[in-house]
Amino acid sequence: MTNRRQFILTGTALGALLFRNALDIAHAAQAPHGTVDLSPEQSGRIRVQKNPAALAAIGNHYRFARDGYFTVAISPHLPPTATYATDARTVVGSDADYAQLVADSLGLKLNIVPIVWADWPLGLSSGKYDAVISNVGVTEQRKEKFDFTTYRQGLHGFYVRTASPIRKIAQPQDIAGLRLITTSGTNQERIILEWDRQNVAKGLKPVQFQYFDDDAASRVALLSGRADVEFNPNAPLAYDAATTGAIREVGSLNAGWPARADVAIATRKDSGLMNALTVATNGLIANGAYLRSLARWNIQSEALARSESNPPGLPKF
Repeated sequence: MTNRRQFILTGTALGALLFRNALDIAHAAQAPHGTVDLSPEQSGRIRVQKNPAALAAIGNHYRFARDGYFTVAISPHLPPTATYATDARTVVGSDADYAQLVADSLGLKLNIVPIVWADWPLGLSSGKYDAVISNVGVTEQRKEKFDFTTYRQGLHGFYVRTASPIRKIAQPQDIAGLRLITTSGTNQERIILEWDRQNVAKGLKPVQFQYFDDDAASRVALLSGRADVEFNPNAPLAYDAATTGAIREVGSLNAGWPARADVAIATRKDSGLMNALTVATNGLIANGAYLRSLARWNIQSEALARSESNPPGLPKF
């Protein structure tokens, strides 16, 4: 397997410099594209009224981590889902917007706790916060310890530079022979390895895998034509496509392919909060606030038609 992989390790500082230069070139050739609000004030954030049905669905024994607040853990690691505002202190992004909508629906103030993503299971189990809203996918293993309310599709996207001749990637043969960027040891790599296995078994050209030590270096490779396509989580790529115009989507797959695994709020198992969050989310979908909120961050393509409590998740491998 390793003889088909191409490893490219580029220094972070050099990669970042090249990335900025590549984006400057791309911007010069593009019309102005969308901008997003990264101010701490978030004046354009969507707000809603209290949802009585959601309040009624809270279990009688549930006690919030902080009285009068919906306390939510978010890892501010990458826009558009979550990042720090221009004050380097306030957490903003689509996850923060959604958390605010849920807090409004429950008639509570919002208290965001910034975390390192890997720490969320311990913090949630110990009761430090009521919920985790931080791009957590539903898996059967996680469901053994936590409850889930889905709020966004878990998508991985195929993206190419804007001038690429590639128009659509929808099935394994579409990636045969391509120089493809993905992330090692991830679900997206698992999917592409299986697609590649199927192609090779049919006599098609193998994928030329490219791995990078930072996002800046991988984007330089894509924009410069040294790679043909990137396949990674859709949200940050969609955000980049909408705000820079340098790349565009040519296809997407659910992160659990061939199964389904959506992104969800995580709460403590049997805490009595899950059903209320599902009712609140479906109320937000029905009144349109949910979709408008996602559109603020250019990821409306990941909208769900309906929120579910503890749906089937990614199986154990």
